[in-house]
Amino acid sequence: MDQQLSFLREIDKLKNVMRKSPLIDRSRKENSAEHSWHLAMYALILSESSNQEIDINRVIRMLLIHDIVEIDAGDHPIHESANRENQELLEQKAAQRIFGLLPESQGKELIELWQEFEAGTSDDAVFAKALDRMQPLIHNIATDGGTWAEANVTKAQVRERYGPTINVGSFSLWSKAEELVEKHFE
Repeated sequence: MDQQLSFLREIDKLKNVMRKSPLIDRSRKENSAEHSWHLAMYALILSESSNQEIDINRVIRMLLIHDIVEIDAGDHPIHESANRENQELLEQKAAQRIFGLLPESQGKELIELWQEFEAGTSDDAVFAKALDRMQPLIHNIATDGGTWAEANVTKAQVRERYGPTINVGSFSLWSKAEELVEKHFE
């Protein structure tokens, strides 16, 4: 239990990892812990939209842990150019350190779940990744462009960077997203 409590204290740091995305009310930027919680809610509410049969409990677990590595590695938005290879190494090290705080079997289970999400190697992971793209898309539209406006992101870039990931997880979510993107860029 001491190891589990140590892990739970450590992941409180995720509340301090600020994302580029504003809250929909634009009062401040969202933090990564809020993002993870919101994605878990997206999964709970939108699970019927998955292209494949999914285990909603696994999807929610993935979404709750997927950004924990940002405690050490930081958040790197999709629209910023970054050294992806270096970022992956930082995230791998972070996963080993943070999940390593847990008892060995529990830590191993969460690392494997995190790796499954990252690799998109299951229907659960594919749907979770689709939601991880859908939520910021919704935020950007609801905030009159949000981070898209800041980064001068075009409609073509939105379609290229969001479309394939969302569509492979949910045709219906991508269809709705396309409709919203078209209206936004009119």
